[in-house]
Amino acid sequence: MFRSNNLTARIFERQILTPRPGTSINLFRHFYENVCPSHTVHDIDCPDLSFRKFTDDGQFLIGFSRNHQDLVVYRPSWLNYSCKGECPYSLDLPPKARRFDSFFRHLFTISLASANEFICKDFFLYVDPYRFGLFATSTAQVNDNAASADGAIHGVPSIEKITFHLVRLDDGVVLDEKAFYNDFVNLAHSTGAFLYDDLLCIVSLRYQTIHILQIRESGNLVEVRRIGPYCQEDDELFLQSHAQVSPGSSFLPGIKQRLLSFIFRKTWNEEADQSMRVQHLKKKFYFHFQDYVDLIIWKAQFLDRHHLLIKFGSVDGGVSRNTDQGLSFFAVYNMETTEVVTFYQNSSEEMYSFFERFYDFFNSVSRNTLHAQYISSHTNNSHALNQLLNIKSKSGSFSQFVKKMMLTIPYTCQSHSPSPYFDLSLFRYDDKLISAIDRHRHSTEHPIKFISLRQPNVVKFKIKPGAEGGGPDGGRAKKVSSFLFHPYLPLVLSIQQTKGKNAPSPPLLFSHILRSSTRCEATIYQNQGDDVNKASEFMKAALQSSITENQLRSKSRLRWLWLDNGRPQLPQSSLIGVIQIIILE
Repeated sequence: MFRSNNLTARIFERQILTPRPGTSINLFRHFYENVCPSHTVHDIDCPDLSFRKFTDDGQFLIGFSRNHQDLVVYRPSWLNYSCKGECPYSLDLPPKARRFDSFFRHLFTISLASANEFICKDFFLYVDPYRFGLFATSTAQVNDNAASADGAIHGVPSIEKITFHLVRLDDGVVLDEKAFYNDFVNLAHSTGAFLYDDLLCIVSLRYQTIHILQIRESGNLVEVRRIGPYCQEDDELFLQSHAQVSPGSSFLPGIKQRLLSFIFRKTWNEEADQSMRVQHLKKKFYFHFQDYVDLIIWKAQFLDRHHLLIKFGSVDGGVSRNTDQGLSFFAVYNMETTEVVTFYQNSSEEMYSFFERFYDFFNSVSRNTLHAQYISSHTNNSHALNQLLNIKSKSGSFSQFVKKMMLTIPYTCQSHSPSPYFDLSLFRYDDKLISAIDRHRHSTEHPIKFISLRQPNVVKFKIKPGAEGGGPDGGRAKKVSSFLFHPYLPLVLSIQQTKGKNAPSPPLLFSHILRSSTRCEATIYQNQGDDVNKASEFMKAALQSSITENQLRSKSRLRWLWLDNGRPQLPQSSLIGVIQIIILE
């Protein structure tokens, strides 16, 4: 960790000292304590779009048209301007700063949805290695609760057509599509799909099937496996050629057979006394047999390339948004052996211990996604762990606390912002007002403060998600805000929308940026001798490194003098050079 909070001292310390192995990125992220959004550009003149998020590599900003027909993609840039002569920092930004194209460059606009389809604005997954984007379109939902003869689950609504589109974000070419007909996939917040490296799983709630697809570098969506009615590729052929099934009867789905077999063996092995096993099976297994049979798949995620974490529950909980008090179960499924590895209820203390100690295994991030690997969690951040333990100690019922924590798994893919400003080892903030989770928030009239963790009384920056002076409604109308943080730049977009009784008002876009004026100067006094020349070259390299830090920021004017004797003096015999970095704010 840096010994000083001074930005200039940190830059030179970075050049001189070598961090411990494996800590360099975490160490350099401390520069974000000095590089924070310091200025808000209000009421940006932006296109009438619904913005989704930045991609995890920060290369693209995803947006959709208001009619949910078109995909619009921008590339983030940076606002730059210069003044003739002296440029006082107190001057307002030029009118160009209020234009959206000053911050973002339009790449393309393409139509994804047909006349009767709409883009799901909450669904987006980014395939980092290939810079592909996965989007979803669907027709209107129909509450068709009748179970059909083709195996649809009673009580699950139907959507006539759901289409997943694979788009190359560099030029907007639609590479491939995958369509589901008369099915239901939970598209809200990308809940019904999970991406791990080049593998994609999509959960069909209506037909209780997990589709495993591989995203090829060529841009093809190739289905490699289906898990549900059948587990092995030849299960259907084997049953058709060997089974003797009477008319009107059917087998349980393959995944349900595997689950019941595991529960039976687990219950059998729990009782060592042979004379008591039958009674134990009656009480623990046969009494709840129909309840297990009625379970349906809610959600699934990859733990690695061979194992899935599958969440089971009732039909009502699978399609309802409110599942807080519902009973649910978790199973780990091995796709290669088609075996259920383990099975837990959502109130299991053992399952919670895994959650508390190994949460990053549930948050299985692709190895190709650099910035997302540093998202704070209670297993990699002591401050996040202290927050969890504090909530745990204040909980009145441990069982209800466990159920509440289990609502977060399976993990929703790409739902957390990798921005360093959400790093709990650098900043603390009110998570009721803002958090790394991609969700809308009720707008507040008070600014959201990001406070330094090393200096508890220092507010590093504030985000005011509204217009200066408030609105004419006096705060009575319901306002909703969303925040889009760039993964590594000091750039935040806050979008505020007022929802009244009539049609909602157009959203207001505010840009929170770093505003600084930087001038770097160097004076090198050469003297005779190799040591002096080497020191001079070192200073030139240090200066070059400081110039590349194009987002330098400080709270005051800084002058940094580097001398060979380490004292702030200028003796002619020993002077090697002076590096002067002036940061105006």
